[in-house]
Amino acid sequence: MTPCKQIRPFHTVLVANRGEIAIRIMCTARRLGYGTVAVYSEADRDGPHVHAADRAVCIGGAAPRDSYLNIPALIDAARRAGADAVHPGYGFLAENADFADAVDAAGLVFIGPAGAAIRAMGNKAQAKRLVLAAGMPCIPGYQGADQGDAALLAAAADVGFPVMVKAAAGGGGRGMRLVPDAGALPQALASARSEAEVAFGSAELILERAVLAPRHVEIQVLADSHGHVIHLGERDCSVQRRHQKVIEEAPSPAVDAALRARMGEAAINAARAIGYIGAGTMEFLLDRDGRFYFMEMNTRLQVEHAVTEAITGLDLVEWQLRVAAGEPLALAQDDVRLDGHAIEVRLTAEDVPAGFLPQTGPVLRWRPPPQEGGVRVDHGLVEGGAVSPHYDSMVAKLVAHGRTRDEARRKLLRAVGQCVLLGLPSNQGFLADCLADPAFADGGAVHTGFVQERFGERLSERPQPPLRTLALAAFAALAGAMPHQEDGRIRPAVLGGQAARVGLAQGDARWDAQLAAGGEGWQLAVQGGSFALRDAAWEDGARATLRVECDGITERIVVAPQGDALHCFHAGRAWSFERVSERKRRGAEGGSGAVTAPLTGRIVDVAVRAGDAVQAGQRLLVLEAMKMEHTLTAPLAGVVAEVCAQAGGQSAKGALLLRIEEAA
Repeated sequence: MTPCKQIRPFHTVLVANRGEIAIRIMCTARRLGYGTVAVYSEADRDGPHVHAADRAVCIGGAAPRDSYLNIPALIDAARRAGADAVHPGYGFLAENADFADAVDAAGLVFIGPAGAAIRAMGNKAQAKRLVLAAGMPCIPGYQGADQGDAALLAAAADVGFPVMVKAAAGGGGRGMRLVPDAGALPQALASARSEAEVAFGSAELILERAVLAPRHVEIQVLADSHGHVIHLGERDCSVQRRHQKVIEEAPSPAVDAALRARMGEAAINAARAIGYIGAGTMEFLLDRDGRFYFMEMNTRLQVEHAVTEAITGLDLVEWQLRVAAGEPLALAQDDVRLDGHAIEVRLTAEDVPAGFLPQTGPVLRWRPPPQEGGVRVDHGLVEGGAVSPHYDSMVAKLVAHGRTRDEARRKLLRAVGQCVLLGLPSNQGFLADCLADPAFADGGAVHTGFVQERFGERLSERPQPPLRTLALAAFAALAGAMPHQEDGRIRPAVLGGQAARVGLAQGDARWDAQLAAGGEGWQLAVQGGSFALRDAAWEDGARATLRVECDGITERIVVAPQGDALHCFHAGRAWSFERVSERKRRGAEGGSGAVTAPLTGRIVDVAVRAGDAVQAGQRLLVLEAMKMEHTLTAPLAGVVAEVCAQAGGQSAKGALLLRIEEAA
């Protein structure tokens, strides 16, 4: 198919997105001399991307449907701010054909493929039919129009279990379920439909035979309006949790030059078949025998595009802008060179032991690692800001480039260990564990089940802080109340010869510390250990970073007090403690039968009523937040004594949703 997209000159780009996505696009746009316009919701009024733009326009309330998904508001914002082009970023409306058409109809340039191409590949069922016609290898499955349970059950039996249930209209793991047998399929269909409707506005599903222990490998394509299409090699995105990518790298350890050429040719042929223009990604599953199968095409820039940029030396946003302006590609396929290796991790606001549960809250401390020696950090965080419940849980990307895979891995592991985010839980420690894992370091044993295979039940275990971390956290808790000199130094004499005590707790674990001053320093005792401290000083006026010599070794701890809580970052890990001496009495309402909201979100469904008898583990209600559904179950058997939630309502984190009285 011949590309058919009208080319118009443009001078000012409105970025129809937020956070690090908008900031990253504006950076390249400014470098090329384009003006930039940001849009923001009421929740993002003071967001970093707002300050990064030349102009900014408020487009509505905090909920995405009222702002970032509001097509008329976005078009109106472009007109009011004088923008003549729109870049959708990645996420929100980036793969919405109606948005691309609306931008074009308004006389603006859409920096991306034409609406027809997005529409052709935006539905997984239709996309599979199109690429099959172009000779693309696909996983056996069902993508029929009959969406009834009976038809899907029959199709699953023909395909063979286990099967994957997928939302036809979207990706990112939303609306996706692995189903082991026929008995589990009806509930999986209901849950996937509900999540897909919320995330993509369509409940249509497809089925695919589950490929066991595959790699997730994708090919980056780039096409201009003159009929030229090239690929920029592959990315390996196999390290995932809940079918969502955690670590991406380029090139893939499992792909050699011959396989790269075959996958690249298949991707180019499919892009040509739909007349694709711009940057896009063909996603494949790669089985143990080296066979690859088409999954879907992402008709937009990918989150993980930075690893491709690192090994090719190309700025993909620059080429999106140049192609949208009508320029031909300046390089042929044989001109593409892959230099070294790059690895990226996604830093997310999640509680890993709680099942990677998305988290919201204040950003009390944010210290990204230095961007040097091949390390890059894309983020939209600001200290003193907050992570909102309305948007995705990803808050930053850390990328490292090296001559070899292991050099890139070492650089990234060090960068992750220097990345400080305090105020809410994150997956920072989990990312470090993945990068340090021997199987990941080797590279050969990585597949989409890597996280569960390598970590398994350990994922639900909350790590215990090292004794040295406890000692420094306790000292920091007490030092916060000590007077200090203008240079930040703390004098031992301030204790007046009296011992000071503090208790720290995490859940049911408690540690008591005692600090005594003497001579040139202090002696701190905690959990049977004793530490000699001296030369303590705050390194900033905010009393955030404390430098202290502990048993002859000088090191730093970053702290952020918050009410009765003390958040700390030490030795590459973040910790949160409760200061026991200030702990408030807990009410009886927090007993074992109370079911509270683990995060702020919308109540999708309430499955029980007051008076119902329930069994431990029974489904009670479904909470939706950060584009994902979370099913809450009964903590014990008993009778529902009180229901405080209703479908369609909102609930704040920690709010009582319902209460169960334990059976006699």
